[in-house]
Amino acid sequence: MTGQDAMWAMTAADQAAAVRSGEISAVDLVDSHLERIACVNPRVNAVTQLMAERAREEAARTDRRRAAGEKLGPLAGVPFTVKETTPVEGVPTTFGLPRFRDLVAAADAPPVARLRAAGAVPIGHSNMPTLVLAGMHTRSELFGDTLNPWDPSRTPGGSSGGDAVAVATGMAALGLGNDSGGSVRIPASFCGVAGLKPTPGRFPADHRVLGPDDPGPASQALVTDGPLARRVVDLRLAYEALAGVDPRDPRAVPAPLDGAPLPGPVKVALVADPGGRGVHPTVRAALTAAAGALSDAGYDVREVDDVPRHDEALAAYGRITLTEFAPTWPAVRRLLGHGGDRYIQWAMDETPPAGAAELIRLMGAWLGIRRSWAEFLDSYPLLLGPVFTEPPVEPGLESRDAAGRQRVADAMRLCTVTSFAGVPAVAVPTGTRDGLPCGVQVVGRAFREDLCLAAAQAVEDRLGVLTPVVDPRPAAVTR
Repeated sequence: MTGQDAMWAMTAADQAAAVRSGEISAVDLVDSHLERIACVNPRVNAVTQLMAERAREEAARTDRRRAAGEKLGPLAGVPFTVKETTPVEGVPTTFGLPRFRDLVAAADAPPVARLRAAGAVPIGHSNMPTLVLAGMHTRSELFGDTLNPWDPSRTPGGSSGGDAVAVATGMAALGLGNDSGGSVRIPASFCGVAGLKPTPGRFPADHRVLGPDDPGPASQALVTDGPLARRVVDLRLAYEALAGVDPRDPRAVPAPLDGAPLPGPVKVALVADPGGRGVHPTVRAALTAAAGALSDAGYDVREVDDVPRHDEALAAYGRITLTEFAPTWPAVRRLLGHGGDRYIQWAMDETPPAGAAELIRLMGAWLGIRRSWAEFLDSYPLLLGPVFTEPPVEPGLESRDAAGRQRVADAMRLCTVTSFAGVPAVAVPTGTRDGLPCGVQVVGRAFREDLCLAAAQAVEDRLGVLTPVVDPRPAAVTR
């Protein structure tokens, strides 16, 4: 099979169903993806550490279990990639750094373990910006640039850009990234796939980098692992597999996967230009298309002026995170290499660390902002807004100069604010313009990922699916 008829082009749901029924073997499914990686990865550089033999061995075990009559999981045999931040047992977790190339993980991170328990098969690590700190463009010191398969002169986004490209090109059915201010949603939007940023505490996680010490409170509260997929139905399968509790993460809560049905047409607040800083006409058109799709599906879409406390949330996010980061910055800066430090250094120059009294005040303001968002979403259970207020930009814009950094920060502002508010969101494509994907995000109440996924499904049903990209455009990135 080739192209759209190949096993790698099937949805994750269809792949798993075919493996469970015996229509295809898990080994053949993995081999189909490995062949796809061999064909495509040299052109896009998304998969960093290939786990071919391990994946075949896991697939063979799945086939033996099926032959023995055992019940297989909902993601039986489905290959997935894992961001270089996230441990896979027996494989180095490099964070894109040459210095970490031999740091072999002793155990799977909780989300990897949960996907494996559902039957999915890790097939490779995926690229990201060095230490997730070098910028929004997916380029690491260890593995180099990842290219956007739609147009290599545009960034694939980041920091989960390797997963987005792998999923968009059919090298994996699912990707496992993480998001603290857009790192799943932006690459999903730039590459034409869907991505879920869950509520903090929905999925168990362990974000320790080295040794036994946990990160500070901002990192604990903001960073969430999240899946990427070509279709919303596959996001839903990954969501169900990833949710739950784990003794390694006391923050994870046993919230139900689905909340109570809402009465009447679900109200959706459309905010086209969060903070009033401007939005590109292409992005505005994508929002209009998504709003029309939701209206057609029976949602009550109403345009509103803005989201709660937008500017205050942006300022508090920056001050809190950079204050937490400041003590380690001199050492981390040396790890990032020449030019890799610019993205954070410009932010540090603009936002000096807060003192103890100011930090305490900011932590109180954080709770107040979350309360304001909860009240807003009590009136409007869903929010429709941009992922990024421009079309995909050129690689490395945010690290080129201070003006480029500010432009990117402004464009991703709704991702930043919604992460700070602690609410879930799904990025979903709406079509293409000038050869590039367009998309929106649907934001919901805390622990109502089900509402976000249902609305995203309604958009996808009416506006279509963009990927897999069968023949990525080859080119070299200039920096």
